[in-house]
Parts: sequence; C-alpha cells; structure tokens
Amino acid sequence: MREVTIIGVDLAKRSFQLHGAAADGSVVFRKKLSRSQFLAFLTQPPICIVAMEACATSHYWGRQIAKLIPPIYVKPFVKRQKNDAADAEAIAEAASRPTMRFVAVKSEVQQAQSMVFRTRDLLVRQRTQTINALRGHLAEYGVIAPQGAAYVDRLAEVIDDLNAHLPEPVRELGRMYLQQIADYEAKIETLERDIRARAKQDEEVRRLMTVPGIGPICAMAIRAFAPPIEAFKNGRDFAAWLGMVPRQNSTGGKQKLGKTSKMGQRDIRRLLIIGATSAVKAAARKGTRSIWLARMLACKPRILVATALANKMARMVWALMTKKENYRDPAEAAA
Repeated sequence: MREVTIIGVDLAKRSFQLHGAAADGSVVFRKKLSRSQFLAFLTQPPICIVAMEACATSHYWGRQIAKLIPPIYVKPFVKRQKNDAADAEAIAEAASRPTMRFVAVKSEVQQAQSMVFRTRDLLVRQRTQTINALRGHLAEYGVIAPQGAAYVDRLAEVIDDLNAHLPEPVRELGRMYLQQIADYEAKIETLERDIRARAKQDEEVRRLMTVPGIGPICAMAIRAFAPPIEAFKNGRDFAAWLGMVPRQNSTGGKQKLGKTSKMGQRDIRRLLIIGATSAVKAAARKGTRSIWLARMLACKPRILVATALANKMARMVWALMTKKENYRDPAEAAA
C-alpha cells in the first residue's frame, strides 16, 4: 500500500471500483468498495493522486478528494472489453500522463447556477412538446397552426369557438393542454426574472452584456458553466473549449479544416450562436457599420456568418473578462 502514487476510481451510484498504481505504473491493488467504505478506505494510503472521470456526481467528489478527467481522454486507455475494473485502470493510466488535461472542478455556487439554466431548458423543452402534442391532436380535426409558442393563442381561440365543430372531449383535453402550457410559461418567466435580477447585481455579467448579441441569460450562463478565465491562455483557447473552432483532419503537413468540432460546452455555445444569429439578422435587415460583418454577409450563408460571429464573440468574452473592460464598438473607436 505504501507504494501507491495514483488511484483511479470508476464511479457508480452505490459501488466504486478502485485501481491503485505505483510510480512505475505497476498494479498495487484492485478493489470494489461500497459508498460507505469509499472515504474510509482513502484515509489509509499515503498521500497520492485520486482521479475520476468527469461524469455525474464527480464534481462533488472533485471538491473533496479527486482530479477530474474528460471521459473522451480516458477511452483510448481502456484495454479490450469494457468493465469497471478496466475503466478504473484506464483512469489511473490517463491521469499519470504528464500532458493530460483535467477538468476544472465546479464550486457549489456554480452548480447551483447551472441547475437554474438546466431547469429552464427542461421546462422550455416540455412546453414545446406540449404545444406540438396539442397541434398534432387538433390537426386531426382540420385545425392547423404554425409552430412556436407565439401561436398558441390561435389554438385557444379554436378550442373556445363553439362553431369549430370539435367534440367536447377534445375541448376538455385541449383546455388541459393549454393550462399545462400556461404553467410552463409561468415557471419559465419566474426563472428568467431571477436570472435577470442576478445579472444586474454582478459586475462581470454587466460587462459581458455590453457585447452586441449577449443578453443576461447568455452572460449568466458563461458565469455558471465556464471555468476561471485564467485557465485559458488566449481567446482562441476559450473558443476551442466551447467547440467553436474547425474540426481538423490534417496529415503530412497538409491542413484540412472541417465543420465546427462541437466538442465543448454546448450550453454557452448554443446561446452565443443564438445571439449571433439575432445580430446577423439585424445587420442583414438594417445594415451594419462592421466592415467584416458586411463583407461576410455579402458572400457567405447566414448560418456560417452567425457561427463565425459567435466565435468572435467568444474571443471578446475572454478579452473583456481578462482585461476587466467594457466592450467598445470598433467603428466608434475608429471615428
């Protein structure tokens, strides 16, 4: 036991598979422990590195004892068949690599903030599912309405219209759907109101909101999901962490770039692209003072321009958070 320098842990709900390795990589022990035995066992070995995959419940353990590794970096070290013992060994092997990248452990405050956004996303998806279900049912009776929450009132008018020739059970169930949609709307509005209130109280969030296309929800999401900005050397590293850089398939000195990798933090990436899409639509409709944006719109599809603008916005976020400055419009600065 004295020789152990690193312990790889494969997490589960009730059982934990441990793999202890020495400095030369040789196996010191393999153990399967229950949740109650886990912490007690870790008090026995000498001081060593404890590593886990960054998965469900891992940030709790990360705050207590462990380093976290992205699961995609562990997978190449799994030998042959996949099982708990092989996973624990692969985690220990991956954590021993000097160039391994570890996941920044989230604080309790960050996890609470991220729960707000995940809850809002869940409610939005459930609202969309309910609306689509109601549209589908009424379509069977010749009632057609466009997609989106903005057109729910049309469905409500048809349900309340006695001349619509809908069976009474359909009207009753339709009102039940409408009530459920209204409940989702109220809960979503409550969460968004709380997010906006918190945004006004945070100086860094207010600074991010000076960037065109970044609102309170996107700015608060960056605060909730992003690790400390000092972890990134430059804005490109931050954009790459978000998965907003081209996927590479280069070899033999020939650089081949493809679509965006989408391998990073999807919540922030999605909100940045939504904000960039709004900015691109406004620029196409009203014009823009940005020479770069005008040139891109003249020769590229809008979705590509929005993705490129979202990449620029990610780099702006890194610069503003690093330099503690507000956004300044380049066109105004040059004037």
